[in-house]
Amino acid sequence: MRKSYFPMFVDISEKKIVVIGAGVIAARRIRTLLAFSGNIHVIASEICEEVLRLKEEQKVHCIRKKFEEQDLAGADIVFAATNNHRLNRQIVCYCNAHGIPVNTCDQKELCDFYFPSIVIKDEIVIGIGSGGTDPGKVKSVRERIEGMLE
Repeated sequence: MRKSYFPMFVDISEKKIVVIGAGVIAARRIRTLLAFSGNIHVIASEICEEVLRLKEEQKVHCIRKKFEEQDLAGADIVFAATNNHRLNRQIVCYCNAHGIPVNTCDQKELCDFYFPSIVIKDEIVIGIGSGGTDPGKVKSVRERIEGMLE
């Protein structure tokens, strides 16, 4: 049975968001999350330039280290964004056992929620998703909406 995901706008400004991984995908998600929260914690053994810059600008809390389950203590939302499928699955299992909403970048069927494509213009926020089935179409729709809002 295919799951249906309800689109929902949620205040995450005071939530502790933990991102495991600091590569290109993680950086893209962090960049989007920063428009909604200033409480983002990044754990990664390797950190890309963009995330290092965000750390230097004090926009994210970032620790260069190997992931341990205690890194998720107090987390309200978790993003597993590593290039290690086994580690991402371990993070998902931990979050499921502890009631923490989790999204993993590599196994959509394990996600509690999808990370939408987002358009922000002035006070308008538009989230676009396809349930993980057609990212190309989502990108096309996002670009058309951005054009309409210029």
